[in-house]
Amino acid sequence: MSNVSHLFDVADDGVIVRVHVVPGAGRTAVVGRHGDALKVRVAAPPLEGRANEAAGALVAETLGVGAASVELSAGEKSRAKRFKIGGIEADDAETRLQAALDEADSQVGRPRRRPS
Repeated sequence: MSNVSHLFDVADDGVIVRVHVVPGAGRTAVVGRHGDALKVRVAAPPLEGRANEAAGALVAETLGVGAASVELSAGEKSRAKRFKIGGIEADDAETRLQAALDEADSQVGRPRRRPS
């Protein structure tokens, strides 16, 4: 198990996760790391905040919290974003982020589409 604590900072009432978002992808998923950020792809286009909403929803799902607990705190118009997640302990965030990265690693090399 590798250390994922560099992907987030501890806040007073939760954590702040650094996320690198690739909008307009074929599927929405956690795909790995991008430097000190969690790399995600979202199917939503970068129009009218749709990619931000999709990324926030994916972060909520990944960390097992409700969508209302996730707030975009920086990077509204950038691929590099920071999401503040309330109501989660650092240990829980670390465990869930590691599980998401392990799942992403297990998908490497698998076909993205079912054969016709």
